[in-house]
Amino acid sequence: MKPDNLPTCNQNSHLQPQLAQPAALSDAELLTTLLQPGSKHQCLQQAQCLLAAFGGLRGLQLASRLCTKERNGMDDRTALQLRVAYELVQRQLKQSLQRGVPLNSPAATVEYLQTVLHDRKREIFTCLFLDTRHRVIAAEELFQGSIDGACVYPRVVAERALRLSAAAVIVAHNHPSGVSEPSLADQAITRRLKDALLLLEIRLLDHFVVGDGPPVSMASRGML
Repeated sequence: MKPDNLPTCNQNSHLQPQLAQPAALSDAELLTTLLQPGSKHQCLQQAQCLLAAFGGLRGLQLASRLCTKERNGMDDRTALQLRVAYELVQRQLKQSLQRGVPLNSPAATVEYLQTVLHDRKREIFTCLFLDTRHRVIAAEELFQGSIDGACVYPRVVAERALRLSAAAVIVAHNHPSGVSEPSLADQAITRRLKDALLLLEIRLLDHFVVGDGPPVSMASRGML
């Protein structure tokens, strides 16, 4: 059930000193700070109502993308603030990848891939192009598909890697169903990608499948 009459917060309040340590705050307190910095009882009540109504932060983020009539209890201003916050997180993660830090383990890319691919309504195929020291040259979404799948063309990936002078590639795609287990089709396209890139002396380091829960590394499963 969604609340009909959520309290309205004071728009003229300011961030209080005790809210300067975000890691120490609960989800409701963080949301309170985002919605109306510095407000107390009323905004905390609003935040708690929103979290309960939409099943937590993930549900709120998903609801913020819907049109007004589909997110009863969340006004347009709140939805915009949540979308802005999510966009800022995505940009920060993408910029951190592009600062030249080598990606030497699957764990180094999981957070970024999960953030940009999780909860997408359609299947998205994305590529991280790396130099000889496994530093990110570019992160690009190359293919989009339906709910059930996306057509992936190894030649396009290989051509893009060659144009960027990439020495290695990490690819990933999401399963909108939430099931992160690689399918037989996923394994087949991974083999084709690996073979196409090897012809250009470019390594395919990993293929991640993003669903609910931790992304699955096909390299760690021995599928590369």
